[in-house]
Order: sequence, then structure tokens, then C-alpha cells
Amino acid sequence: MKDFFDSRFPSVEALRTQAKKRMPGFAFDYLDGGCFSEINLSRNTDEIREVQLQPYYLRNYPGASQEVELFGETYDAPFGMAPVGLQGLMWPNCCEILAQAAKDHNIPFVLSTVGTASIEKIAEITEGKFWFQLYHPAEDDLRDKLLERAWAAGCRTLVILADTPTFAYRPKEIKNGLSIPPRMTARNIFQMCTHPTWSFSQLFAGAPEFQTMKQYIPKGLNMKHLGLFMNKTFSGRLSEDKIQALRDKWQGNIVIKGIVNPEDAEVAIKHGLEGLIVSNHGGRQLDSGQSTIKPLQALAPEFKGRIKIMMDSGIRSGPDIANALASGADFTFLGRTPMYGVGALGKKGGHHTFTMLKRQLQQVMEQVACERIEDFPKHLIHE
Repeated sequence: MKDFFDSRFPSVEALRTQAKKRMPGFAFDYLDGGCFSEINLSRNTDEIREVQLQPYYLRNYPGASQEVELFGETYDAPFGMAPVGLQGLMWPNCCEILAQAAKDHNIPFVLSTVGTASIEKIAEITEGKFWFQLYHPAEDDLRDKLLERAWAAGCRTLVILADTPTFAYRPKEIKNGLSIPPRMTARNIFQMCTHPTWSFSQLFAGAPEFQTMKQYIPKGLNMKHLGLFMNKTFSGRLSEDKIQALRDKWQGNIVIKGIVNPEDAEVAIKHGLEGLIVSNHGGRQLDSGQSTIKPLQALAPEFKGRIKIMMDSGIRSGPDIANALASGADFTFLGRTPMYGVGALGKKGGHHTFTMLKRQLQQVMEQVACERIEDFPKHLIHE
């Protein structure tokens, strides 16, 4: 299964088209959409693809290796599965499918606090080799319980979010009345009925739930009150005090996600964090911000070597991964592309997508004569 590849879907565009056909509209909109007018959603990928690489055709070239060392682990490729919330709403058991595929491909899987599989389930699938992304709780007691569960399950890399200080304004989600489980409006019921594969798979899998948070949620809440509970439970904005408290409690690696300026990068280093992820939450929070490739290009010269610099948001393909690495990233993460893969191909979608990305990246490396991942910046054409 690891090397499974369906030649009908050799690109992210093909996967996206097929996923859109198989997923109800409200589920696809949640996966595919961004905030406000979706300007930064488009800008992310468009500007990554403005990066140009220099090939060398007459060099003595022994071949390419995608292996990369990160926090003491050696991974088979320089990309991982980004944290995605509500995965099971978009495709039944999607969280578990992608965790298994990530393990089989020896790449990191990052579980979201609001994922639809529990910490313990993902630990079982990945044999403890997973990262946990923490939405910071308002109460220290809940924070400590989540940290304890993640550590006990084998997780050694904690990802904390800086780029969600407020709840996003996403018109598609507002229009669809997005919730877990989906609201039984006439429109949503019609979409379910016209997508029987998704509906029957969901029926067998059971209604998606926030499995990690389930034990802390009062029983019997309707969707309105569940939303109010979640809003009250998480305090989105990080502070130096919160970061330091996490540093004091977590004995493993801490990565902060959503860093796009030097001031915040200095704070991460000041508090002894091991990594940062340049991210704008996939264009889902701030429409007026920069694309992620721009701050990456600004931060890498100053901070590379002082802290691990990673990037997500806007990366869709092997060439996109190459462009991010050439621009200074030590590692990359993708969210939408593997989700499109599962939407298109179900249980085989994760394996297909990770195989596809590896093949695409390998072709780029061989084309430009890049031997190792860390050599990519030598191929960057500077404007």
C-alpha cells in the first residue's frame, strides 16, 4: 500500500476535481475555502510559484536523497501532514487514514486539538511518532491534562498556534452553517443525498466528534451550546507568559506555528523553542496578510541555524515544496493536498498523495541536480 499510486490522478488539480465530485458541498467548502474574499488563499500558492530554480546540467551528479533529519528523527521526505481540524467531517475516518499513511511513508503527522481522532488513537496508529498541535485552553488545568495525555501517548513535539488569536470570518462556512455533526438543513441534506459514497461511509464510521476533547465536553449539548463551550474553552491569543509556562511544562520539542515577522521569531528563540512554522493558517484567518513565501524569504537569512524554520500554507505540490526549501525552509507541511487525496480516493488517498509528492519532488531534484534537501538554496535564482 505504501507505494500505491493511481495514474488517473497524477496532480493535486486532478485530486481536487475528483474530491469535489465526491464530497458534499459544505464539506468541500470547509476544506477548500479561506477567509473573507479568499485573496490570501490564492496569493499563498501563486507567489510560491513565482520562485525560480537554477538547474545545472553538466555537473557530476550522483543522484538525489529526500531524507532529512529533524529533532533527532530521520524522515523519508522533507514534508509532513499539517494539522487539520474536523477531518472526519470532510471524509469519514480521514484523520486515521492520513495518520496511517504518514507512518507508512515515515513522515510526521500533526494531530489537531480539534481533530476527529483522539490523541490515544493516533498514538496507536503511529506507534507514538506523531506531533500534537495545541489550541491553547483558557484554563491551565485543561492545558495540563492535554499535555499529559500527549506525552503519555509518546508525542515528543508540541506545536502551539500563534495565528488564531480570533475566530475567523469565513463566508462559506457561515452560509453552510458548518458544525459537527453538520446541521440538518434542507440544503445540507440534499448535498448528502447526492453524494452517497460519503454518506454511506459516514454512516458506517459514525458521526464525527472532537475525540480528543470529548471527555471534557458536557453531555447533551446542542450545536449552539457546543459552539459556545468551545469558544469559551480556548483562548486564542498567545502571550510570552503562556509560552514560558508551556516551555516549563513540556520536556520535548516545542514548535510555534504562525510566525511571520522577526519580532515574534526572536520571542520564540528567547523562550527556548526548537522550531517555528511560517504560516498564515492556509489563508483562513487574515486576507490582508502576506503570502507565506514572503516572510519565509525574509526570516530565513536572519534566523536559519538559530531555530528550525518550517513552512506551511499554500504548498500543494512537489515543485511547491522545492520552492519553499530553496527559499530557506528546513521542512514543509501540507494540509489541503492530502485531504483532497482522501476525498478523491478514500482509504488509499493518503498513500497515493504522499507517493505523488515524493515522485514530483524527486523529479525536481534530479532535474536541477540537487543532491540533498539542504542544497536547495544553492539553486534559488535571486531576483
